[in-house]
Amino acid sequence: MMNVLIVRTSSMGDLIHTWPAITELVKHYPNLNISWLAEENFADIARLHPAVNQVIPLAWRRWRGRILSPSTWREIRQLKQQLRMMHWDMVIDSQGLLKSAIPARLAGGPVAGFDWRSIREPVASLLYNKTYRIDWQQAAVARNRLLFARAFGYAVAGDAQFGIRPGERAEWLPAGSYVMLLHATSRASKEWPESYWIELARRLNADYGLTAIYPWGNEHERQRAERLAQVQAGAMVAPRMTLTEAAGVLGHAAAVVGVDTGLSHLANALDVPLVAIYTDTDPKRTGVCETPYAVNIGGVGQRPSIDEVLSALSSRQGFQQ
Repeated sequence: MMNVLIVRTSSMGDLIHTWPAITELVKHYPNLNISWLAEENFADIARLHPAVNQVIPLAWRRWRGRILSPSTWREIRQLKQQLRMMHWDMVIDSQGLLKSAIPARLAGGPVAGFDWRSIREPVASLLYNKTYRIDWQQAAVARNRLLFARAFGYAVAGDAQFGIRPGERAEWLPAGSYVMLLHATSRASKEWPESYWIELARRLNADYGLTAIYPWGNEHERQRAERLAQVQAGAMVAPRMTLTEAAGVLGHAAAVVGVDTGLSHLANALDVPLVAIYTDTDPKRTGVCETPYAVNIGGVGQRPSIDEVLSALSSRQGFQQ
């Protein structure tokens, strides 16, 4: 059995974009022992894929804030010792940054990754034993699938398969059907207006009987979720959830509408009817993987209308008509 270490440390969407490559890899090599090196805050995302046997967390985001601290260097040494305890037949760095290439090299096995023309930090490729040129213009899911395929010697074929399942339905969810409205994102320029969310929730409830649920991840997002929910009778603010719990809630939704955020990519992987709204980024590069269930709308400098969202959602496979 070959021991394979996948290095994709962050962020949530980037880890999710690696799942189809893993799904395809284990179809060709079902007996691999797969481990994943991931940032501690995203370790639960790596654990969601059933082919991953072990997740090894690292804490670069925490370490870089106190890089001179003895405790930081002690944790780094402990990580190196943990990595070196395993004989790695292959280490794949699918992130292509120094922060991923350095720990990939520390693992002690042969490292494969993108070549210097295929990544944002070309110097990272100098730490790899084998490099592969993958078109920078391709979407992240396709780039990962091609990297894994070339490293292991098979051809990419068919549609992307994320390979995960949602788990059990949470007890706090409403008895009827619901829509998850993912209003929170990393910066204001990627947000959709609050008035749009309120009207979208009203129309989805009036036309389809869907209860709106607003998740959140920090205090600012919780306050906005409460503002949005209090306008419409029956709308709910989700409790604080782990990423594993969020997967269960998203996976049982009748529909999901979200901005450019990691939870939109998680919904994409669960094959629920999904509309991903983009206002400040290019969905051709960072959008969800479009399928009969999921579609991207908008783009840089655009603000999709409520009617555009509803039209896109009504044409998604699995959405109630």
